[in-house]
Amino acid sequence: MRQVRTLGLIAILAVVVGCAAPAPLALAAETHTDCSKAWLLHLPGIAGERRIDHELIHGFQQAGYDGKVKIYDWTEHDPGLDALVAYDRNHREAQKVADALTEQFRADPLTEIILTGHSGGTGLVVWALEDLPDDVKVQSVFLLASALSPDYDLTKALRHVRGKVYVFSSLEDSLVLGTGTRLFGTIDGIKSEAAGLGGFVMPKGADKDLYAKLVAEPYQKDWASLGHAGNHIGCMNRLFVAHVIAPLLLKDIDTAAEELAKATTRPSVGEEHSAHASAAPPPQKKM
Repeated sequence: MRQVRTLGLIAILAVVVGCAAPAPLALAAETHTDCSKAWLLHLPGIAGERRIDHELIHGFQQAGYDGKVKIYDWTEHDPGLDALVAYDRNHREAQKVADALTEQFRADPLTEIILTGHSGGTGLVVWALEDLPDDVKVQSVFLLASALSPDYDLTKALRHVRGKVYVFSSLEDSLVLGTGTRLFGTIDGIKSEAAGLGGFVMPKGADKDLYAKLVAEPYQKDWASLGHAGNHIGCMNRLFVAHVIAPLLLKDIDTAAEELAKATTRPSVGEEHSAHASAAPPPQKKM
């Protein structure tokens, strides 16, 4: 039975990959974004590190991102269905990711940490955020074709995000994130449609203010001209990433830099008191 299920999953993935036509490459976009403090960590899907993951990174670089990059394959050389259902192992891997993020943050708290995850990798992204110490923050998160269940509570993870969490979904992705996850389960073990199909739904008891950080990015038909046909790996297409996802990332880096500049130029309370004291007129002598 397990062999049949595995073959079924492989068949679904084969159809999806086979439907993805390569898109023409565009010239690198001009950018003035300073990425010297940025660190991007990408977590692939259950297939492990593949060409599409490098296409994602190349798309960012094509748009002008020149910061540090790391791809972490969390499947432990055991990809596919085994990686999907290895719940305990996946949480141990998420803790490893959280430890790496913490180390990066401790080395330089001003680092603009960007997390990207595709499909099952989005589960590891969210769990890693949940496992972070209270003071550790990342700048931005991109959840691409998420294989988490739609009503998974993101509250704890969102506490560790300074900026936005972009959720790219597509109703055209029903083969993998509809049929596939109903049959084999989501990365968090629920047999239902996944969030990458129609987006996340805020569950009862979740923090409304924190959920305001979520930015829904549902599939648009004109994205087909950028190589994203709406299927499971379309959002990883280099041209689509360069023209749609990367500008969001670069804008967030610029925003973080601007906020830091304001914070560092703003006078402290002591400095403000000293300035007011020096500007005050001398006291009048009593008659």
